[in-house]
Amino acid sequence: MVTDNARTCGADPADPFHSSVEPMDGCGVVVPVGVHRAVGGLHDAPTPGDILCAALASCQDSSVRMVANRLGVEILSLEVRVNAKVDVRGTLGMDADVPVGFQSISCDIDMQVKEDTPPKLREVLKSAAQKCCVVQQTLHNPPPVMTRFVFTDMEAA
Repeated sequence: MVTDNARTCGADPADPFHSSVEPMDGCGVVVPVGVHRAVGGLHDAPTPGDILCAALASCQDSSVRMVANRLGVEILSLEVRVNAKVDVRGTLGMDADVPVGFQSISCDIDMQVKEDTPPKLREVLKSAAQKCCVVQQTLHNPPPVMTRFVFTDMEAA
């Protein structure tokens, strides 16, 4: 078992439209996060939805590359594009019948392999890369998510 992690960091608590996330403790990479204009934000930085799409795109990309390497398939070019659609009326509480969350996610993989790669091997690559993508499989079969709030009261000085 391995554990992946991320944490928000360095944001001004008074700014409701911006934060930052460190996608791996101590990695030195901090990603700015903004709020989508559809829910009142400035949309001047990647939104959490964009980051979810990035997680799926990068996981699917690495799964394709790793499976291709294992199968001996030479990739000449690879681009993974993910689009997620959400009806924001749910998150804004405007319509109780609209769920909060993405209603659809599409993952398009545009890949060029060596011309002499047999069609059967291409199919094996396609099938195995989808099956091995942790993020895609998690979205297909979501685990329970537990959220815990801890309120720390500040003592008067």
